[in-house]
Amino acid sequence: MPPLRPIALLVSASLMAGCAVGPDYQRPDAPLSDRYQGQPAVEQRPVATPASLVAWWEGFGDPVLTDFVSKALEQNLDLAQASARVTQARAGLGAANAALLPSGNISGQAARSYQSVETPLGQVLNSTPGYDRYGSSYEVNLGAGWELDVFGGLRRGREAAFAEYQASEAGAAATRLAIAAQTADIYITLRGLQARLDIANRQVKTQQELLEKVRLLYGKGLAAHYQVHQTEGALSQVQATVPELQTSLDAAMNALDVMLGTPPGTHRTQLENAGSIPLAPQIKATGTPADLLRRRPDLIVAERRLAASNAHIGVAIAEYYPKLSLSALLGSATAVSGGNLFTGGANQSAGVLGLRWRLFDFGRINAQIDQAKGQEAEALAVYRQSVLRATEDVENAFSALVNREVQATTLTGGEASLTQARQSSFIAYEKGTASLIDVLYADETMLRASDARAQARTESARAAVAAFKALGGGWQPPDARSVATR
Repeated sequence: MPPLRPIALLVSASLMAGCAVGPDYQRPDAPLSDRYQGQPAVEQRPVATPASLVAWWEGFGDPVLTDFVSKALEQNLDLAQASARVTQARAGLGAANAALLPSGNISGQAARSYQSVETPLGQVLNSTPGYDRYGSSYEVNLGAGWELDVFGGLRRGREAAFAEYQASEAGAAATRLAIAAQTADIYITLRGLQARLDIANRQVKTQQELLEKVRLLYGKGLAAHYQVHQTEGALSQVQATVPELQTSLDAAMNALDVMLGTPPGTHRTQLENAGSIPLAPQIKATGTPADLLRRRPDLIVAERRLAASNAHIGVAIAEYYPKLSLSALLGSATAVSGGNLFTGGANQSAGVLGLRWRLFDFGRINAQIDQAKGQEAEALAVYRQSVLRATEDVENAFSALVNREVQATTLTGGEASLTQARQSSFIAYEKGTASLIDVLYADETMLRASDARAQARTESARAAVAAFKALGGGWQPPDARSVATR
């Protein structure tokens, strides 16, 4: 058995090593402005209903929307995949932790043999007085092994696994946020399509009534035949918009069912009755661009992957140094009988100090280190780009929200004026002081204004959803300690 003192010294050195080879991770700086460019306009919106950033979908005041988002967060299959990835990353962290600990095993065997006397060995043994051709052997061993992490390669591997696990958790949160936002976006789009379809159907009815009037006047000789055809053509144009809107509405209903993890058509009955387009709530606690670094889970994913790539550099550098391991064996063996297995004479033991050093493989190690550094540089660029994209998302959503609401307000007033103008033009047409062209033009203009107003309201609500998503709303950010490196 090797002397105990050198082994003890090696173990002590391994346990007392406070540092590991490779660079220690430092969170990179992300210079950002103090506030968003569109923040003042968003804060001054004339909206009374506030929304919590955590459960922002409740701020729209639509129970159906809230119910669908809740179901999606429970049943969506993309979220199930993200949860499975967290489980895989947790297992990888467990394996990295286990690599730092000693391993042990128990082995045993019992053998019964029968020696041939026709072989040279058998002939020699058979000439021995009292030789028994039958033989038995028994053995039981307890083995243990431990790789001494003197230079920190295993610890860097654990850092990388820990950062990847945190990235998977943040990735699941990012998926959750995306599922909530996409469900709300599809629902709002669906309600907007229903509103536009209702406008088109009402316009079809108006045009049909106009056609009946023109035909009646034609029958009395008060209208020309071409005016009947003009009105029929205008009616056909309006009717042609209905199938297009219905196709889009069907697609939105199917997409919503898939988001809820159900077959298309499951919730169609519930959605058949058209509901109003949800109004965008007031966005409270927008914070600053710097707050995105802890609120946006996709940024946490990018930052944690950067930390993991930094740790992988240390793993690669550790290959420069020798790897030491301890192994031991304690057991008992006998070739006489099982009853003698645990007697003093059958005891056996061994201790081994192992050394593995890639002494003539430094060229390959250099390449592995360069590769790890390149991956770390790429991860750093991805992180910085992600931060810029995140602030861009917020600014774009704020701009769309404010401007679409202004557009909807303007179009609402214009729609009322055009409705009165259409009524006046029809009365004038009946009196003979206006042409049918005036009435048809008023109808077309009113349809476009009503449709544009519905689209503007839809887009303003969708912009609010995009703003909540861009701000990282929809989940509770972790404590700062939970995203810090070891």
